Amino acid sequence: MDKVLVTGATGFIALHCIQQLLDQGYQVKGTVRSEDKKNEVIESMRKNSKHPENLSIVYADLLKDEGWNEAVDGCRYVLHVASPFVLEEPEHEDILIKPAVEGTLRVLNASKNNHVEKVVLTSSFAAIGYGNDEKIFDETDWSNTDSIIGAYAKSKTLAERAAWNFVNELSDHNKFNLTVINPVAVTGPMLSDDIGTSNTLFVQLMDGSIRVCPRIHIGFVDVRDVAKAHIFSMTSEETNGERIIVSEKEMFLAQMARTLKDAGYNNSPTIEIPDLMFKIMATFIKKLSRMKRSVGRKVISDKSKAKELFDWEYITAEDSAIESAKQLEIMGLISN
Repeated sequence: MDKVLVTGATGFIALHCIQQLLDQGYQVKGTVRSEDKKNEVIESMRKNSKHPENLSIVYADLLKDEGWNEAVDGCRYVLHVASPFVLEEPEHEDILIKPAVEGTLRVLNASKNNHVEKVVLTSSFAAIGYGNDEKIFDETDWSNTDSIIGAYAKSKTLAERAAWNFVNELSDHNKFNLTVINPVAVTGPMLSDDIGTSNTLFVQLMDGSIRVCPRIHIGFVDVRDVAKAHIFSMTSEETNGERIIVSEKEMFLAQMARTLKDAGYNNSPTIEIPDLMFKIMATFIKKLSRMKRSVGRKVISDKSKAKELFDWEYITAEDSAIESAKQLEIMGLISN
């Protein structure tokens, strides 16, 4: 039975990766930073997995060297999912950049030392489509870190570039395969009480705190398809050396809000606010600050590579959003 390391085991995407791996018969190691986080993962898999007994938890921190060689030891594959993500812009960009870049290099170095066969890295569309002119973006594109793109996009871009540079400089003796998954905004059901940053946006859309929609155009994809893409890529030779955009469709937030409103969530705002007015609001309201750069910009991705590689139909963005909303309602975070 092959063993897989999943980093950042409490994360929204990571928990789904762990669940799917366990259900497919893999042994799984998950990394956490504390005892509380360990219990969160174990409890989640007891509730959601067919084989929770095949899960073990190890301690490792993206900002520390200790623990990573032990974490990777015995693993054939590594899914490096862990990376900080916040909706609000941090006080300093290094709060996101340091753990993203340094953590990625620690995981890759441990993978080299333990002769891992393949690493699948969770990057983001934020490493592809930010800071450049509007176009149909594909996997050959990179976000422009010389532009003002925000700490999160910069962290994902620099971490992914560091990963490719690391792998490309390996000797033949130490070589392992790398695939990078670049998802857009990830929605869908949660496997713990941690709702994830993307679903936090849904809470803001549906709890009445945002009365009008900024004209923001983004892609959406369900978390189960993102996890499935990781696991498929893990064993697929065709994905070796590839970046893969994972997106079901793009839409304006007002369109997504209309989907939620039609499903009975009447607080969802469907009126769009003029771009200039929103940018003025975002200057004074911190939780809107990260959205400011995206207002009025249409972002479209080329989905052809994923369609060629993956042999399944994605869950629709609308179905994913409604399922998320129903779960958030059960959790008492929104009402219809």
